[in-house]
Amino acid sequence: MKLTKKAVVIAAAISLGLSLAACSGTRGETPPQSASNEATAATGGFEAGSTIGVSLPWLGTQNWKEAETQFATALTEAGYKPIVQAADNKVPQQQSQIEAMIESGAKVLVVAPIDGKQLGTVLEKAKDAGIKIIGYDRLLENTTAVDAVTQYGSIETGRVQGEALLAGLAERKGAGPYNIELFGGGPADPNAPNFFTGAMEVLQPKIDDGTLVVVSGQVEFTQVATAEWDNATAQKRMESLLAGNYQDKKIDGVLTPNDGIARAILTACEDAGQDIPVVDGLDAEDESVVSIWEGKQYATVAKPTPELIAQTMVLIQALQSGAELPPPTSTANNGKIDVPLYELTPVVITKANAKQAFADDPAKLELLK
Repeated sequence: MKLTKKAVVIAAAISLGLSLAACSGTRGETPPQSASNEATAATGGFEAGSTIGVSLPWLGTQNWKEAETQFATALTEAGYKPIVQAADNKVPQQQSQIEAMIESGAKVLVVAPIDGKQLGTVLEKAKDAGIKIIGYDRLLENTTAVDAVTQYGSIETGRVQGEALLAGLAERKGAGPYNIELFGGGPADPNAPNFFTGAMEVLQPKIDDGTLVVVSGQVEFTQVATAEWDNATAQKRMESLLAGNYQDKKIDGVLTPNDGIARAILTACEDAGQDIPVVDGLDAEDESVVSIWEGKQYATVAKPTPELIAQTMVLIQALQSGAELPPPTSTANNGKIDVPLYELTPVVITKANAKQAFADDPAKLELLK
């Protein structure tokens, strides 16, 4: 996704902050780099040009591929030495990659965990080595070794997914009641149950009053979660739900936690001879943006990668300068400590607002033809 105006503003704020810091000495004089680095170290920061490690869970979806490329670019342009790696959704691989980043002398680790509960030991090792740790997109759980997390609000993301499903049902299926099914994301991802919780805050009252009917009766996260966010697993579950519950019924809508699963669900419904149900998603992947524009997938929720990386860069620059981190938007208890959260706001994308939402993104606009 192209750098948006908001991301540019954040990046400009970083640049301004660095300029002000550079000008804080004697007017008209620039201290030698070595002296500047010594001063930074004395205030608890670290040298310019230091190594920054970025540990991503995998590259299996468009947003993670974007994060890999854009983190490398942003860190390089800011003068750092980036190590950006992805772990193919294997926790031991992510642990070993983080170990290697520690050994490489990284001053900051940016970690998007595969499983938020399984990195405590290696992150504590990083903390003991004086390394700062920023969770990216997902909460780092059951550890004191985390300084901050940058993410899009996970409960709010779920709420807007639930609202999008209700809006789509009213728009495409007329008056209720509506037959629906529920899908969740990977249970190891700390965001996934939050997405579901947020969505159910919106949907549960409509289930209770009969507007929504979950025909299968599967309404608990443990029943609807999709292991490792796997599209094929979601498609098989949808096929089983249709075969077991919809031989003589139409399915009207499905709560879907991301775009890949949304497309898998649509395929299962089409293969079963069902009319296209109302399906939402997450991540504004190109293939789903095209599907929305063609009138198939109803909605997605955009969490622009450039803006989240820009927010992460703000924190890295503050840590490098030895300054206090800016005030967080909220906090979350991770089982050990209250973690500062720096949360951005997700945006629902439908055919009705797609051109406006992607006005600053020529690549996405090119898809809307």
